[in-house]
Amino acid sequence: MLVFTVVLKKVPERALRAAAVLLAVGLPVGLYVGGAQPVAVDLFPWPWGKLVHSVTFALLAAAIGYASGLRGWSMLLAGFAGSVGVGALDEWHQMYLPGRHGQLSDVGFDAIGAAVGAWIAAWLRSSQ
Repeated sequence: MLVFTVVLKKVPERALRAAAVLLAVGLPVGLYVGGAQPVAVDLFPWPWGKLVHSVTFALLAAAIGYASGLRGWSMLLAGFAGSVGVGALDEWHQMYLPGRHGQLSDVGFDAIGAAVGAWIAAWLRSSQ
């Protein structure tokens, strides 16, 4: 993690926040638009699909938390809640798509990833 803190100190805060905002908006748009395509049906076999959920929502939680401009527990909570909210809406959206189905277990894996991503964002922010 030391590598990240050294690299992040050289990048202007404004550029990092802008990148986080783009990621926080782009990931959900990609999930909703890309997830509605026929190719998205059974794209990742089990257990890889669950890992993809966790990693995707870790990135989303980190992006939301960092883009919020908050610090500490407020940032962690914003990133976690925002990411899990997007995950829940994505699973609900899948219930109406042909060949797709929403799963509560997917929201659980989203929450695991969101917790990790929000913690990493709060940790990186506190080390700046």
